[in-house]
Amino acid sequence: MDFVKRALCSVTRKKGKSLILFAVIFVLGNVIAGAIAIQQSTQNVESNVKKQLGAMATIEIDWENNQDELMSEGSDIEQLNVDLIKKVGESPYVKYYDYNASSYAETKDLKSVTLDSDQFGGMEGFTLKGSNYAKILDVEEKSIKLVDGSVFSQSDIDDGKNVGLISSKVADENGLSVGDQMVIDMRGNDYTDDSGKKELFKIDVPIQIIGIFEPENVEMEDKDQSKKSEEQNMNQQFMSVQQFNTIYLPNKTVLEVSKNYFEKMKKEAPESMGYTDIDSEDTEYYTPVYVLKSPDDVEAFKQETEPLLPKLYTVKASTDQYEKIGGSMKKMSQISGYVVLISVIATLLIISLVVLLFMRDRKHELGIYLSLGDKRSHVMGQIIIEMLIISGIALIISLITGNFLGKMVSESLLNSDILSNGGNQLDMYAGLSTSLGSMDLTADDIMNAYEVKFSLGYIVTYLVVGLGTVLLSAILPLLYIVRLNPKKIMM
Repeated sequence: MDFVKRALCSVTRKKGKSLILFAVIFVLGNVIAGAIAIQQSTQNVESNVKKQLGAMATIEIDWENNQDELMSEGSDIEQLNVDLIKKVGESPYVKYYDYNASSYAETKDLKSVTLDSDQFGGMEGFTLKGSNYAKILDVEEKSIKLVDGSVFSQSDIDDGKNVGLISSKVADENGLSVGDQMVIDMRGNDYTDDSGKKELFKIDVPIQIIGIFEPENVEMEDKDQSKKSEEQNMNQQFMSVQQFNTIYLPNKTVLEVSKNYFEKMKKEAPESMGYTDIDSEDTEYYTPVYVLKSPDDVEAFKQETEPLLPKLYTVKASTDQYEKIGGSMKKMSQISGYVVLISVIATLLIISLVVLLFMRDRKHELGIYLSLGDKRSHVMGQIIIEMLIISGIALIISLITGNFLGKMVSESLLNSDILSNGGNQLDMYAGLSTSLGSMDLTADDIMNAYEVKFSLGYIVTYLVVGLGTVLLSAILPLLYIVRLNPKKIMM
């Protein structure tokens, strides 16, 4: 009889032993399947969230870790120079980059988009955002969408022309369109007066409108929008209004506007804002933004860049939002990883011992096969086929039940005190905005993104781990067969 047929007959005839082996593999398979399901789901959440956050990085002062030193350094902190910004931009991890000068213009005649003054102070004015990248990084990264006109030309950037892009709401508010000349009536105010602010001067900055944009707010998919707190919604509104009130200009234009404002303020109110001991060159400050090729490159980019930076500076990335508030997912992924490892080791030992005990009971059967001239490889093949048939059925069933087990366990973990530290940390950073993107990532966003479900990755990973473990556990039984002496058995 062929050894394959013998294996099939052995499985069906020895039902008791087959059921025992099936039960052992099924139970252990459920544990492995559940742990792999949790691990795959947490990894998917991290990967998907980081993709939505984008692969962007900037260089800024590390206030979080150097507060005491920064207080003592005061105005002596070294500023980033353009040469260093460009050197970092040559990194192989960088897709493209920009560095932005910025300023703020309080206006009266030019109307800005405003929210409820009781909640947001009723500030009227515009953020002047400079660019050295003609295509405008925010357009390329889909933070804003160009709805009319064009972006800058390289000559606009190089010559610092008075051209700019405004939002559609600002255009509607002021009756402006592409090709029109807009005047930014920049007001200099003194806030030291007890009666409130006092207007000191006005500087008119003529800007030709070359493009009109609309913000594209990136939000996590929320299954229940009502879960968002009032504070989160207010933060989101505030960020949207800030984006609507941003005017994009060439860097040189922003620096020139800032310089004129600074000199006028120094002349009109030298004591009002402590300008007496500051040179106008100090206003030339850039914020670099680097778009990396992949979110996976963030850590490598940080390691490469940070040794080049001046004292007290660090690299911040858009994915840091997840690193700060994704503690629960990381803990759960770590726990599930340990469970997978322990389960695989336990499975190896238990199945090896169970099958080895069965082999000892079957030594006369195996000895007869060998004494009749059957090859040891055929006998070993019979045992492997028996194990694969039983384990295959057990693993396929536990693939389904283990997924449900993983779902129940992960929900219990997320609702328990085990991950509470991660949840508290989430609340600390909820609603925190970032200059690297418009996504307002919160704890609920990450929790809602988590879902245990069947996926090709889960199925393949589980079957590879499960079958691989079963095959490895067959080593001891096969060694037992190799050492069998048919003459001694038959005597």
